[in-house]
Amino acid sequence: MLPLGIVPGILLAQIINFIILLLILRTVVFKPLLNVLEQRKERIAKGLDDARKAEERLANTEKDYQARLDQARLEGQRLVAEMTANAEKQAAAIEAKANEDVERLKAQAREEAETERNRILADLRSQVAALSIAAANKVIGAALDEQRQRALIDEFFSGVKSGKVVVAEAGNLPGKVVVTSALPLTDSEQASIKGDLGGRGASEIEFRVEPKILGGLVIRAGDRIVDGSVAGRLEALRQSLG
Repeated sequence: MLPLGIVPGILLAQIINFIILLLILRTVVFKPLLNVLEQRKERIAKGLDDARKAEERLANTEKDYQARLDQARLEGQRLVAEMTANAEKQAAAIEAKANEDVERLKAQAREEAETERNRILADLRSQVAALSIAAANKVIGAALDEQRQRALIDEFFSGVKSGKVVVAEAGNLPGKVVVTSALPLTDSEQASIKGDLGGRGASEIEFRVEPKILGGLVIRAGDRIVDGSVAGRLEALRQSLG
């Protein structure tokens, strides 16, 4: 080795020094550096794991948020539908109540008008009776029995004579019966008609007023009509003459 310029003692010393340097570097530099690298690797791995977990939490949060949003939307739709249904029910109830009030007011007005009409017609009946008696007295030039005259006039308007309905062909009239007169009947006249028709099978009697029949009565029992009115007699006479 000497011809090559290598001195064994110096080479051995250099090898030993190199080994000592490696040991020193390993202890002082490499090991701490490896520790640092390992720690950094662990921190990076932990950071990646935390990022993954954070991403999972974010995804779960978004899913939960979407689920809550969908639930809130459905709840909102349900509330809107319920409020709409309630509003429609209230509107229908208000409309029904308004219609009911209108119909009640109409019925009340009709009833009041009917009452006033009948009152006026009842007053007219007494005036017609007085005029008729006066006219009859003037025509014959002598005073007639006023009581007899009033009885004739009452019979003319009520169709009742001696407590009986003056409709010979009436016969039996079972069920509900509607009696129409030209002027309002007195309580005694209605009582006489109820007694007479009740004996003919009538179970319910309704009284109506229709001035255009002029006098007498029109009796309706179901589909059957018995026309004993003055207007009916005049029409029959007109048809027979025509």
